Amino acid sequence: MNGGRVAVLAGGISSRMKKPADSEVEVDESLISDANLKAKSMIGVGKNHRPFLDYLLYNARQAGYTDVLIVIGENDDSIKKYYGEKDSDNDFFGLKVSYAVQIIPAGREKPLGTADALYQGLKARTDWRGTRFTVCNSDNLYSVRALSLMLRHEHRNAMIDYDREALEFERSRIERFAVTTKDDQGFLTGIVEKPSATEIEAAKGKDGHVGVSMNIFAFQYDMIFPHLETVPLNRVRQEKELPDAVKMMIDERPKSLFAYPLAEHVPDLTSKTDILPVRQYLETHFADAAF
Repeated sequence: MNGGRVAVLAGGISSRMKKPADSEVEVDESLISDANLKAKSMIGVGKNHRPFLDYLLYNARQAGYTDVLIVIGENDDSIKKYYGEKDSDNDFFGLKVSYAVQIIPAGREKPLGTADALYQGLKARTDWRGTRFTVCNSDNLYSVRALSLMLRHEHRNAMIDYDREALEFERSRIERFAVTTKDDQGFLTGIVEKPSATEIEAAKGKDGHVGVSMNIFAFQYDMIFPHLETVPLNRVRQEKELPDAVKMMIDERPKSLFAYPLAEHVPDLTSKTDILPVRQYLETHFADAAF
């Protein structure tokens, strides 16, 4: 077990969320304002304007996590203002919340990507060396079950391998999700970003299942850290991507990351069109949640 440590990546600039809303987006002006001004995980989509990130942290607490590291952007203070101004040991409903800031390098308008975000986070938490931890996005609502699997798994490293058919998004969106390839024992051999139809077909398992990555992993600090430090810029996105660092790790150590299959939806808050369906999901699934 990883001792209940989770790193939440929230340092992006939310460029897609900040694009002007389409005319068919029918949500409160207060939520549009949140989307334009705050980190997207802080949009008040929940009851009484509770931010989206609260629900992820609620599930993390229910799964058994206690130590939360949030990697935040240097130009957004909405997360720190809400969860506590101290750099570490902010109490939030029994969770201990700390922060790391993902600095945007000189000459760039955007941060260096998810691998860099985790690298900056782990540099701030050297007390995690020699331990296991979970890492996930701040704009996806992972279930208690998924978070529990990452906390209690029995392998050196692990990830959740989501069944594409269980995701409740439009087909065109699902087609763009990164697909996973595994060996016959279920160990990850690759993550294919923006896959072609041929690559999707090749990723099918014997049961016809196509797994996709929603960027939730469990790592041994000392195994992933060197690759976060040395991963090159992705040739297409010109960012340091976590899947590329993972590929470096499993190329060096085959069978070092097990992909746990899971068939369930993962609410996603990427653009303004996601606000209404996420609100409806929270109303249905968190009506009795006790924060």
